[in-house]
Amino acid sequence: MYNCYFRDNMIYPGIVSYARGDVNGDRIPDNVYLTGRKTPDSPFTQNITLVIQDGMTGGFTSVPLSENAGYNPTLFLGDFTGDGVNDILIGIATGGSGGIMYYYIYSFLKNTVQLLFDFNLYNEQYNYEVTYKDNYKVYVISKENNKKYIIDISYKEADYLNEIYDKNGKLKNPITGFVNPISGLYPVDFDSNGVYELLAYQKIAGRYNADSIGYVLNTLKWKDNMFVLENQNVAIFGTDA
Repeated sequence: MYNCYFRDNMIYPGIVSYARGDVNGDRIPDNVYLTGRKTPDSPFTQNITLVIQDGMTGGFTSVPLSENAGYNPTLFLGDFTGDGVNDILIGIATGGSGGIMYYYIYSFLKNTVQLLFDFNLYNEQYNYEVTYKDNYKVYVISKENNKKYIIDISYKEADYLNEIYDKNGKLKNPITGFVNPISGLYPVDFDSNGVYELLAYQKIAGRYNADSIGYVLNTLKWKDNMFVLENQNVAIFGTDA
């Protein structure tokens, strides 16, 4: 396995990630690759492409990605739809300070490419409101399922709280936070039936991106030819007891 090779001062694509398993349903293991062009002296990779080699015929199928540049591209093969055939999960780090990721899931059943999950569509669908309230509370509203979560930020340092609240715990000025796009998408077989669900992480931020106050954790399950929200939780940071 190699990253890329050079010839005549040009960078040619090489394999940046590899997995092996049956992805077309003929019960013969296939070779699944991510290829790309790595920047010299940098882990940054461009023109990342999904390439599938049929294990029976040796033929290749190339699938271009809409967002095809980033860091540490990875592959995971697993059944997300319940048809007994491996699907292809792709993850690419953007390299930004928020830890935002690009994710795709493809099916290659019967040698037909189908996009099952697109991070852009996920980010458009799952929207939130983050609002600071009196008495050191932050409300997080999930619009997709109309749920409200209340986070107590009284554990924050005094300097932080004094900038926002008066001595009686009243907000000095209205403040809104935000929820980042997806930063983690993990395959987990929660019910141990051989079919993977998806656990998606999104960071909840306060006044700025580094001001983390928790995470939204969405569990997605394949149903009616799409991933639907099965469970939602908000995780908060602990303090010393």
